[in-house]
Amino acid sequence: MSADTVRVLVADDHPPTRADVREALEEDGRFTVCAEAADAAEAVEAAIRERPDVCILDVHMPGSGVKAAWEIGARLPESAIVMLTVSRDDGDLFVALRAGAAGYLLKDIDPESLPRALLQVLAGEAAIPRSLVGRLVGEFRDRGPRRRLALSQSAEAQLTSREWQVLDLLRQEQSTAEIARRLSLSPATVRTHVAAILRKLNVPDRESAVALFRR
Repeated sequence: MSADTVRVLVADDHPPTRADVREALEEDGRFTVCAEAADAAEAVEAAIRERPDVCILDVHMPGSGVKAAWEIGARLPESAIVMLTVSRDDGDLFVALRAGAAGYLLKDIDPESLPRALLQVLAGEAAIPRSLVGRLVGEFRDRGPRRRLALSQSAEAQLTSREWQVLDLLRQEQSTAEIARRLSLSPATVRTHVAAILRKLNVPDRESAVALFRR
């Protein structure tokens, strides 16, 4: 986090929502919105370019905020991820937490509470509405430390968002069956993604791919 202000990326396909978030944060004085995005691809690109302290991602924006969370989390483990959504659905909540989100905020949040929630996340705490806390969220969140991949920019660019998800789960020592269950894929599809990852990274096996994560 920067010494002066917290740098925030806001990604949502609804311009008024982005404007409301920007206003709430910049009026607080402790935050600077360094970039905005309207879909998942723009969010990933802006995050890599700006390296924000916090990424606020709409769960259901085009391209999927959850997919963006997976990729940003794998490529920029130092950036905190907070989902912003209208959804109170357990499935959305759990998938977001599995993707590495440290916060899951509803869009009806009091604007004055948003800066406090982000500071809570940066302090290492989860920011989740009280109405959702009782849903055993701790069981679903990946609490293992994330590691950066020691890849060239060209190799990074070749991996799809889904391949980043699979690679991050390989790093967590998940089996093919476990990855399939967590991503709602068939084991055969997971093996196809793993083969593509190994080919693109030019490594012989899963262990070599995982070894690219810096400790």
